[in-house]
Amino acid sequence: MQLQLALDRMTRKSCIEIVNDTKESIDIIEVGTGVIKEYGMAIVRELRELYPEKTILADMKTCDAGKHEAIQAFDAGADIVTVMAFSNDSTITDTLKVAEEYGKHIMVDLLEVDSRDRIEQLQEIGVDFVSLHVGKDKQSEGQFSTDLFSLVKGYRFETSVAGGVNLDTLPGIAKENPDIVIVGSAITKAKAPNNVAAKMKQIIDS
Repeated sequence: MQLQLALDRMTRKSCIEIVNDTKESIDIIEVGTGVIKEYGMAIVRELRELYPEKTILADMKTCDAGKHEAIQAFDAGADIVTVMAFSNDSTITDTLKVAEEYGKHIMVDLLEVDSRDRIEQLQEIGVDFVSLHVGKDKQSEGQFSTDLFSLVKGYRFETSVAGGVNLDTLPGIAKENPDIVIVGSAITKAKAPNNVAAKMKQIIDS
């Protein structure tokens, strides 16, 4: 199980400071959608240069022009790019083809997907990596529920989980044994981000 740090709604300087502070505990650096919209591919390139040993995910949230956006992110140094599950199948398959050419990966974001029929379709078109995701706005309705895991039970996906994960909810999530746990503000807004990241890494490693 890996720990992914989500950098979102942050300045470039804050992104670098947080990664420096937590780099011993995190496995994957996520360049969040808001950060990408603010700084573009330049910050993906910068983080790639600063942390060559880390896996970098560009949270493009692609929903159209899949080939173009995947090439953009992979050329900038991303190892993983996100595409939305509600996208047209051709958009998703285009990103999968680009990822194969680059030797990289596509994570399909299941934000607001609640149909196992769609999950079946995603498997049929070759998706092998998905993210169970409770969006920022929806988090006001409650914490991440492990009921979400039922959406992908029985499928052979590599799975990440995201959406308000914190020290209180992490033990229950870890019991479901996802491949990746994505944490944002619980680390980035903490008074001691390095301590929180270390505690989380200890939980998922145990």
